[in-house]
Amino acid sequence: MADLWQTVSDIIWYEGFWLPANRTWAELKNVDDGIYHPQTSDLIVPVYLSVLVYVVRYVFERFIFGPIGHSFGLKAIVKKATPNPILENAFKQKKAPSNETVQQLAKQTNMTIRQVERWFRIRRNQDRTPVFKKFCESSWRGLFYFFIFWYGVYLHLDKVWFYETMQAWAGWPHHNVTDDIYWYYMIEGAFYISLLFSLFTDNKRKDFTEMVIHHVATLLLMGMSWVNNFVRIGTLVLLVHDAVDSWMEAAKVSKYIGYDKACEILFFIFMIVWVLTRMIIFPFRIIRSTMFEAPAGLNDPTVGWCTMWSVYNILLVILQILHIIWFYYICLIAHDAIRGQMQKDSRSSLESASESGGEAFEGKESLDAGKNTARSLNGVVDAKVKKVS
Repeated sequence: MADLWQTVSDIIWYEGFWLPANRTWAELKNVDDGIYHPQTSDLIVPVYLSVLVYVVRYVFERFIFGPIGHSFGLKAIVKKATPNPILENAFKQKKAPSNETVQQLAKQTNMTIRQVERWFRIRRNQDRTPVFKKFCESSWRGLFYFFIFWYGVYLHLDKVWFYETMQAWAGWPHHNVTDDIYWYYMIEGAFYISLLFSLFTDNKRKDFTEMVIHHVATLLLMGMSWVNNFVRIGTLVLLVHDAVDSWMEAAKVSKYIGYDKACEILFFIFMIVWVLTRMIIFPFRIIRSTMFEAPAGLNDPTVGWCTMWSVYNILLVILQILHIIWFYYICLIAHDAIRGQMQKDSRSSLESASESGGEAFEGKESLDAGKNTARSLNGVVDAKVKKVS
């Protein structure tokens, strides 16, 4: 068994994959020279911390955001429709039956037309996540993103690679990971691990698959950059992604408590920050640096090609493709919002698709029947965008 484990370990940590030809793992071992090189064993720390993140989240949602939500009249329990086999069977066939069907069902159940319509309305709402739950989830994410972003800005103020990306590679692999950078990485990793697992327990999102891909890609980038001591560029990737998310979550929270005007303002701020960080800085500063500056800095003067460097760039490009896809939908919604096609319903079931950080927007929601197809601002901050019949 020991021999098998050693063989697997040798395959996983094959130097030809992880390092340029003229580098070895020995160079990344810590010695008493004042430089801390990231170690593979460090990657277990965010796994343990993710449990603590869950505990902190529970405390905030249960004892802080919950009472705040209740103070705005949000209810944790959704009213359920009275069990009715006939209406339930009809609901499974069509959630919004025609007038003719409603009349037939009224005769079959000895109910009035108004009672049948009300039953279907309650039944549709019954399957939706309570606004109270979404309010608590968004409040927690928004709070975390706000503090982690500004902490990231603070700790980067004295970092040379924050101002000149070439410094993210110069002198590699002997980059000292200071305590502030170490814990910044560990906390971020813990939060993304918690986000990945919470996708299966939080409000179900239409872009579930895209969000799984996003979180997995982010964690892979963080893990790979840590192992190879690409930590400097990794911190910049985290900083760029965190910049936008608190604005999105704040817009959603405003929507849930009925502050629609504040929601609009926060959304447009979010959109501006998205363009600056994810459509300009990320591709033209960070990805450009990993593709074109890294070779010069990693191997003096060229990077002796290694597979990991290519995989790292591929993962960054995958993230950028997701940014472009999400930005396309954001623009569609913003376009319709500018045209005034916005439903002001502080308790709509629309739900955003981003976390990282969402990030994107999803879902579908019927607006006023008989109107032209429209996407509302609420579809971005609260997102379930649907064709209007």
